[in-house]
Amino acid sequence: MQFPQTPQHAQLPLFEAFMMQPLAPVLKDVVETPWSTEPEAFSELSLRGGNCLSLLAPILRELSQDQDARWLTLIAPPASVTQAWLREAGLNRERILLLQPSSAQNAQQLACEALRLGRSHTVVSWLNPLSSSARQQLINAARKGDAHSLNIRLG
Repeated sequence: MQFPQTPQHAQLPLFEAFMMQPLAPVLKDVVETPWSTEPEAFSELSLRGGNCLSLLAPILRELSQDQDARWLTLIAPPASVTQAWLREAGLNRERILLLQPSSAQNAQQLACEALRLGRSHTVVSWLNPLSSSARQQLINAARKGDAHSLNIRLG
């Protein structure tokens, strides 16, 4: 069976017409916002499944080896984040603070305080759910302390 031959040049003039037009007017219409040189103050990571800690380990390892002289602070980590797990995951335990909330402060307040003080380059929290007002408080505290807030949602 043969298919009728259509001339290959049927669409060529349209293609050529497009290619012949200068791109400058098109590019002038595109408004680009420059990348901010200031790092984001807040990040959130959602992990699901049984191997959540194995996915989290390289991130925490990298943060624990940061060249910044300040701490990596973990606020109310899950019970499975133990000193033994930190050691097995290869984290620099001399650069990590593990903080648990008390009856006077909940985990979110403790994270805000750690961020605001500026003695930690990154404060990792496990706040779930996290309201938009709580997120904004973490962002404001991180900016004040020149730190980064990382919230981990396990599920």
